[in-house]
Amino acid sequence: MSAHQRGDNGALPTRKSRAKNPISNTKSALGKRAAAKPTLDVGSSAAPLSSASSAPSGNPRMQRALDQYLAHLTVERSLSEHTVSSYRRDLTRYLQHLASRAVQSPADITPVDVETFVDRLSGSPQRDATHIGAAANAVTAPFAPASVARMVTAVRGFHKFLYDEGMTASDPAHDIHPPKVPQRLPKAITIDQMERLINAAALADDPISLRDRALVEVLYGTGARISEAVRLTADDIDFDHASVRLFGKGSKERVVPLGSYAVTALHSYLVRGRPALAARGTGVPALFLNKRGAALSRQSAWEEIQRIAQRAGLEHISPHTFRHSFATHLLQGGADIRIVQELLGHVSVTTTQIYTKVTPENVKEVYASAHPRARHE
Repeated sequence: MSAHQRGDNGALPTRKSRAKNPISNTKSALGKRAAAKPTLDVGSSAAPLSSASSAPSGNPRMQRALDQYLAHLTVERSLSEHTVSSYRRDLTRYLQHLASRAVQSPADITPVDVETFVDRLSGSPQRDATHIGAAANAVTAPFAPASVARMVTAVRGFHKFLYDEGMTASDPAHDIHPPKVPQRLPKAITIDQMERLINAAALADDPISLRDRALVEVLYGTGARISEAVRLTADDIDFDHASVRLFGKGSKERVVPLGSYAVTALHSYLVRGRPALAARGTGVPALFLNKRGAALSRQSAWEEIQRIAQRAGLEHISPHTFRHSFATHLLQGGADIRIVQELLGHVSVTTTQIYTKVTPENVKEVYASAHPRARHE
C-alpha cells in the first residue's frame, strides 16, 4: 500500500482521507495476488454461479467479514430474517467468485473483481481473462435483470460496510451500479375475480377452511405482505377498533383498518377454528396455525393459496396478488395515493405510484367515456 494511504504508524487513514475508487491500486493488488496465488484448476475458475452453497467460502478472513456484515444487517438495521438470508445467499455466491480469483482478504478486492462478478451474473464475456486463464471467458447462464440488480445491491452494501468500518482502504464497488430493471405493472385481478378467490377459500366449516378464509380476507382487506400476515398474533387484532397491527420491513409497525368481512372471518376462525388447531400443537402465539398446531409458514401459505386459486379457476395467483389488488382497487375507487402509501407501508410514495400506471385499455375506456367528441351514437 502506498505511503499516502497509510499513516506513519501503518494504520489505515480516516474515512475522509481514503480514496473511494482505488483504480491506481488495482495493478499492485493483482500483482501481489498473483505472487501468493496457488495453482488453480482452470476448469473450475469459471464455475457456474447459478447456485450458491450455504457453506462458507473456505477463507476465514472473507467469511469473518461476511458474518460481521450480516450481524450489522440484523442488529443495527433490524432487517428481517428472510432479508438477511437473501443477503447471505447472494454474498456467499460473491465470495465463491472471489475465491476463484484467489482473493485472500477484503483488502485485496479490486474493481475488476466486482466487474467480473457482474459480468458472470449477466452472462457477459469475462474481463481480465489473463488473470485466471482462458476459462474465465466462459459464459454462464445469465440471471434475470432483477436478480442481477439485487445481487449487485448486496455487493455494494457489503463493500460500503467494509469501507465505513475501516476494514478496507477503499470501496471497489463504489462505481459499480446495478442494471436497470424493466418496470412491470403489478398483476392485480378484478374485483369479481377476487370474490371468486375468497369464496373458494372456505368451501367447508372445518378449522383449516376457517383459517384460509380469514387469511385471504386479511391479505386482501389490509394489503399485508404474506410475511407480515404469518407473523401476526391474536394480540395484533383489535376488534374494538376494527384494526390490525402489522410489522413490515425493518420491523416497522403500522396499524391498518380491518373491513367488516375480515373482522367476521377472523372472529369465526378465532372462535371455531384456531382452538382446534392449537390443541394439536405446543401453544405457539401465531395467529395462523397449520394442521399440526404450529405457526403457518410463508411457504405453506403460498401452497394453500395455490390450491385456493385452482378451486377458483384462476391462474398466476400468489400471496402478493392480494396486495397488488388491494392497492389497485383502492386507487380505482378514488383513494388518495398518500393514504394507500401509508396502508402498504411504503417508505416512498414513488413505490406506490407504480399502481397509478394504467394500461392502454384503461386509457381508451376513460377517453371514450369522458371526452365529448369520443362518444359514439
